[in-house]
Amino acid sequence: MVKLEGFDFPDDLYYHREHMWVKVEGDKVRVGYNDWAQKAAGKLLSLKTKRPGAPVEAGKTLGSIESGKWVGSLKVPVSGELVQLNEDVLKAPNLINSDPYGKGWVAIIKPSKLQDELKTLISGKDTAGLEAWLKEERAKAKQ
Repeated sequence: MVKLEGFDFPDDLYYHREHMWVKVEGDKVRVGYNDWAQKAAGKLLSLKTKRPGAPVEAGKTLGSIESGKWVGSLKVPVSGELVQLNEDVLKAPNLINSDPYGKGWVAIIKPSKLQDELKTLISGKDTAGLEAWLKEERAKAKQ
């Protein structure tokens, strides 16, 4: 586990620059919203996503997420097919706040270009890369 400025980043995950994480699980990936983003957003109140079976493309919208102070897009970290949604999170989005890397996962995707797209993500083992990215995000948040 990498801890940066009070935020957790498990080192067995990959991180998309648009705040999603990726965990490779065989021929599928589990994705969710990272710790920094959920803390910055505050208590999450609503989550709307595409339906299972939908094609998804890296960098495009998976859905929207809303807190009491913010509404934003969830960006897909890898291309493929959306195969499953976390029904518990759809009913109670604040599970992302309490357990972003466990019970708060958002979706499972069957990736179509995984090896190529993993190269565009930040590895959880790349502490320097995570630090640089977090510094950029904190600077953007202050603007």
